Amino acid sequence: MAFQAPITVRTAIQKIHNKSYLLPAIQRELVWEAEQIEKLFDSIMRGYPIGSFLFWKVSKEKIKEYQFYEFLREYHERDKRHNPKADISGENEITAILDGQQRLTALYIGLKGTYAYKLPYKRWDRNDAFPKRELYLNLLSESKDYDSKYDFRFLTKKEADKNDENIFWFSVGKILDFDPDNPAEFFNYLVEQNLSGSKFAGECIFKLAQVINKEAIINYYLEEDQILDKVLNIFIRVNSGGTQLSYSDLLLSIATAQWREKDAREEIVNFVDDINKIGDGFFFNKDFVLKTCLVLLDLPEIAFKVDNFNAINMRKIEESWDCITKAIKKAVNLVYSFGYNYQTLTSNYAIIPIAYYILKIDNPENYVLSSKYNNDRKLIRDWLSKALLKKIFGGHPDSVLKPIREVIKNSTNGFSYTSIIEKLRGTAKSLLFTEDEIKNLLFYKCGQGYTFSVLSLIYPTLDYRNKFHQDHIFPKSFFTSRNKLIRKGIPENKHEFYLKNYNYIGNLQLLEGLPNEEKSNKDFKEWLNFTFPDEQLRKDYHRKHMIPDVDLDFKNFEEFFNKRNELIFNKLKYLILDDKGN
Repeated sequence: MAFQAPITVRTAIQKIHNKSYLLPAIQRELVWEAEQIEKLFDSIMRGYPIGSFLFWKVSKEKIKEYQFYEFLREYHERDKRHNPKADISGENEITAILDGQQRLTALYIGLKGTYAYKLPYKRWDRNDAFPKRELYLNLLSESKDYDSKYDFRFLTKKEADKNDENIFWFSVGKILDFDPDNPAEFFNYLVEQNLSGSKFAGECIFKLAQVINKEAIINYYLEEDQILDKVLNIFIRVNSGGTQLSYSDLLLSIATAQWREKDAREEIVNFVDDINKIGDGFFFNKDFVLKTCLVLLDLPEIAFKVDNFNAINMRKIEESWDCITKAIKKAVNLVYSFGYNYQTLTSNYAIIPIAYYILKIDNPENYVLSSKYNNDRKLIRDWLSKALLKKIFGGHPDSVLKPIREVIKNSTNGFSYTSIIEKLRGTAKSLLFTEDEIKNLLFYKCGQGYTFSVLSLIYPTLDYRNKFHQDHIFPKSFFTSRNKLIRKGIPENKHEFYLKNYNYIGNLQLLEGLPNEEKSNKDFKEWLNFTFPDEQLRKDYHRKHMIPDVDLDFKNFEEFFNKRNELIFNKLKYLILDDKGN
């Protein structure tokens, strides 16, 4: 490996554009945000070093043995985050980027591409939430950011057209259109844009032309060895020292290099996207999928270590990939049917034992809906709620995944909830609750991740495939200010209690979407009498929602709240104190 003569940014961009610079499959995807790209261009303009690069020269004889990807040019946070596969003829050798992909991608997008990120407060499913933006440089004034001199920004065309006496947005990519050896082109452009009188504009555009087109600032080493194992080791050594590249990226790189029939990177990335679209959406990632593979294959070691991602284990994962993904997808669909989503599934690793169990019973196609598995599903749902509330997957999840796997593996009679409890009894990952822990469950607030798990225990018979809302029994709007409480006749000495407690479990219930909308901001007592004029129906409602037998007037909220907390505590105590898994 030798240090090579440095090249210009312009040359590097040309080589990326004509696909002589490509990304090996062991590389990760773009993780830089727009602001990081803007900062990189500011650093280049100020003459700051941007680090060295490591390239790998791949002979034309070896090209067909590996998978390569093109650089991403038009990044879209929702629709275009994955690099396209490179279509290589094998007629010419190529250069693969081992270190420096993020920086080169940033330069390529800044000079030839676009960056579309989501606008705040816009819905994810709206196309106008992701406007295309190009990189611009303000030629008339310096940046107002304390740590930047040059004002680089990703802007829409409409934003870039808003110029004034202090702003003229120059499209950075245009600098590639100028002849670097013909200064007259720059003068003519400044005159055409009425910028010839601005010294700063002249300095900016000349400096940009120099650092992009003339100065050789891309310093790189070139590895010419064609042995993949050596290249892989170099890649890991170079990348594992930093903090930006996650360990799962390295492990995915190894899997990608070692799978024979399937493209590991493409399979895993697409699968993550697929399961994240289930129901209301989830936030699974590559770490989750890789960890699940290790667990589901019964490998003795499931830690994220390079040794566990050896060629033999990677071959096992590839051979079992279809079965593994079916089990994971069924587990995610099952958990969604329990009412969970990205907000309420507070540990993704809680899915893994469920997927392991589904794989163990041969991946039944109708597991989520068939009445044959009703009891199984009930046990899994109870276990999941309590496992999430006990936070047993926090810290070091391997210490709980391995013993749970052992129990499920050795069980011959359904989901072994009781055995799991006994296995973890007395450990730091125990599923047993104390009375104090049960009392603490009452202090989760509406919208918090763990609140749904508490409510799902309180409402064990609901069909969560329907949409249920966390509803304030006494409407939230009644508690928005002390003035509102005064207008409703609440004495000042009770204000603090009302404002402090209205958002806790004691004032929450689960209602289906339509009834919740109809209830809206109505007084609870009036709504209840109107909706359930029949006394027996009201009693049924009281029993289902644990409404205490007290005056339901808003002025009696304190007694209602305390009594309902007592009812909920007693029910939770009955359900989970010294739980036997029944």
